[in-house]
Amino acid sequence: MPRTITSLLIAFFIFINPQIIIADEIGFQMVFTDDEIAIIQDYYQRQDAPSKHGNNKKKKKGLPPGIAKNLQRGKALPPGIAKQYLPNDLQSSLPKTPDGYERIVVDGKILLIEIATQVVRDVLTENLVG
Repeated sequence: MPRTITSLLIAFFIFINPQIIIADEIGFQMVFTDDEIAIIQDYYQRQDAPSKHGNNKKKKKGLPPGIAKNLQRGKALPPGIAKQYLPNDLQSSLPKTPDGYERIVVDGKILLIEIATQVVRDVLTENLVG
């Protein structure tokens, strides 16, 4: 399909219903911003600061390698994977996610996912969550 027709179709669908266009279809990548990364890192650094009683965190068992490999940009989350939402105080200090996206925690990594497809759009690769 010629590029101009494709562009016109995309513009038409955005005009009719802006929610049905997936970001990748219009060449836009949804990723964590530098500000979001800084807020998240700061939050977890403050949480991990040793208390006066010491830091007695238990080591968690990671995901099996095959599943962990799917926690990357562009891949869908495996069905039934245990995911958690960010703590409320962290979530409230971050900018609101665009409609159709959410930030979650899986295996100590923070993911930005597209809700409808469960496709991972960005991953904070550092294991921030204890």
